Amino acid sequence: MGKGSAGRELMRLRLVLGGFFLALAVPTALLVERAYDELKWESMHQHRLLAEELANRIDKRLARWIEAEQARSFADYGFLTVAGDPVANYVQRSPLAAYPVIPSIPGLMGYFQVDAEGRFSSPMLPASPDQAGKFGVSRDELSLRRQLQSRLLDTLRSNRLVQERAEESPKQAEADDRQAEAGQRAGAADKPPAEPESPAVPPQATQAAFDALSAGNVLAEGKAQFAETRRSDAAKAVPLADSKKDAAPASAAVPAAGPARLLRKERVAVPEPVLGAKGEVGAVEAPVRITTFESELDAFEFSRLGSGHFVLFRKVWRDGRRYIQGLLIEPEPALQGWIAGEFADTALARMSRLTVSIGGQPLATFQDSPSRRYPSAGPGELQGQPLYRTRLSAPLADVELAFTVADLPAGPGAAVVGLLAAVLALVLAVGFALMYRLGKRQIQLARQQQDFVAAVSHELKTPLTSIRMYGEMLKEGWVSEDKKPGYYDFIHSESERLSRLIANVLQLSRMSRNSLHLDPKPVGVAELLDGIRSKVDTAVERAGFALDIAATPEAAAAVVEVDADAFSQIVINLVDNAVKFSAAAATRRIEIGCSLRRNSWVVFSVRDYGPGVPKDQARKIFQLFYRMENELTRQTVGTGIGLALVQRLAGAMGGKVDQVNRDPGAEFQLALPAVDLKSRRSAVS
Repeated sequence: MGKGSAGRELMRLRLVLGGFFLALAVPTALLVERAYDELKWESMHQHRLLAEELANRIDKRLARWIEAEQARSFADYGFLTVAGDPVANYVQRSPLAAYPVIPSIPGLMGYFQVDAEGRFSSPMLPASPDQAGKFGVSRDELSLRRQLQSRLLDTLRSNRLVQERAEESPKQAEADDRQAEAGQRAGAADKPPAEPESPAVPPQATQAAFDALSAGNVLAEGKAQFAETRRSDAAKAVPLADSKKDAAPASAAVPAAGPARLLRKERVAVPEPVLGAKGEVGAVEAPVRITTFESELDAFEFSRLGSGHFVLFRKVWRDGRRYIQGLLIEPEPALQGWIAGEFADTALARMSRLTVSIGGQPLATFQDSPSRRYPSAGPGELQGQPLYRTRLSAPLADVELAFTVADLPAGPGAAVVGLLAAVLALVLAVGFALMYRLGKRQIQLARQQQDFVAAVSHELKTPLTSIRMYGEMLKEGWVSEDKKPGYYDFIHSESERLSRLIANVLQLSRMSRNSLHLDPKPVGVAELLDGIRSKVDTAVERAGFALDIAATPEAAAAVVEVDADAFSQIVINLVDNAVKFSAAAATRRIEIGCSLRRNSWVVFSVRDYGPGVPKDQARKIFQLFYRMENELTRQTVGTGIGLALVQRLAGAMGGKVDQVNRDPGAEFQLALPAVDLKSRRSAVS
């Protein structure tokens, strides 16, 4: 097989294995991609369920807060409330009058009330602030309460929810503070409550502002619409007569537009401002006038003001007049307490963004810090993909939570799929490489076997032709007597050459069938060298080479355990190889040496003075059928099995063969373990 045909065979092998590799790799890649796709959508589904559960948890938590606010009585929005039986005339501070404000809802600024006349009030201050000292409010605390109430009022006023009014002068506020402090120390006489300021605008304007908020809270897109029921029947709002107070005349109810739901009716007892109340910290026991009436309370409504604040308010009817009660909420702490805290504690924060919108306007976006997010395991096309969207329950139905994908994790099975994909890819790649290597070796082996057949044919044909020619000449009597010995020696030499070739082939055949049987015995090194001299001396001299055999005294006295025939075959092949490859050397000498190494190994060496062995072929020369020359252009004879037989026979006897380049020439070394006869004899005895 020539180089061209071998190249074509290798190309054909590459194409076949490449097609086979693609036939396995493409379906495998499609299966892996499909598995990742399923994991991707499964992960999407699982996180959508998490988002839904989180939204429900947030909604229920807010519903509990609002439910607690809805449970508050009409009277809680005043500074004082009636404790126990109204007949006992025992009043105490409202739970909403505590300072600092107890944040029942995150971000709570404070509570407020707007009466039917549009007047603003809050539980922070009594109806007559100058009487605050009687109820245990110090001057410093009164100042802080005033500041908080001013903040509430300014916020509502800036959003046009309460009427404009004349500002209280600093001197008047300072006088009220001094009077409150004096009343706290000495129990000063009660001062009649100041007449409320006249509204700067009609009270209907204030009520209409909250009606506008209600109208703005109506949700489109198929949401339930709530129509407020007009209180046309004044009897529904007539207060119950109290023994201590005649019923006040009812003013006309202010009609309102927008969503409202009648939540409940309640019977309320409210303390009225009186003179001579004796104040104590916490609760006040005094002969006060109690008004008992029935009120109707609507459900809370929620809105975002132009200033960004949140307002939660309800409409209450008393004596046919409408009141607005509610609370103001700071947006940032509210969103942090309502949503961000819950969101940050879940795995959603690391893979999604949560956008909070009110009335369709984005308000805030929450996402975990980049250092804590998932690695970019999610496919890029899913980034920004909507994950889950919902609205909160009324009255927060205007608030929308929208989850979008930021970094979607591949799912719990992605690592297994990735590992299996890597293993399959590795198996395919390694399998392709091994199959290609095996096929390449088979092609090379086939070529070497063809070369071997050609070499054996050449090696057999040449000596047989010579033997036949010289035999015919001797038979016909064409050779003179003086030339006959030379002809006989040539015939004998060629016969030995044929014998060695046949012996090598038979030995190779036995090795191939694993039927090689050696009979190693202890033999002295000197005896082995003497036997070798007799077997190679004639062939070396006939080739025109000088033969030197030497051994160190320690090596000559050593004993090795070898098969004599196998050892002779090894040395003969090494000598024959040295003669062939150094035929053109300037120094025509073959050296056979023997030395003893410190590790008790006996090393036999065969050296020539030829060109040596190229470094890139030093490991290949012991391969079966390998030759450094092309069969068509080679200058030396041989079959390419000599050195392969040398290595295998040496291994069968427990030795090893190596090649070392010398300057000039090459040296082959056969190392065999030395036998310690003394220890062996003592073990036998």
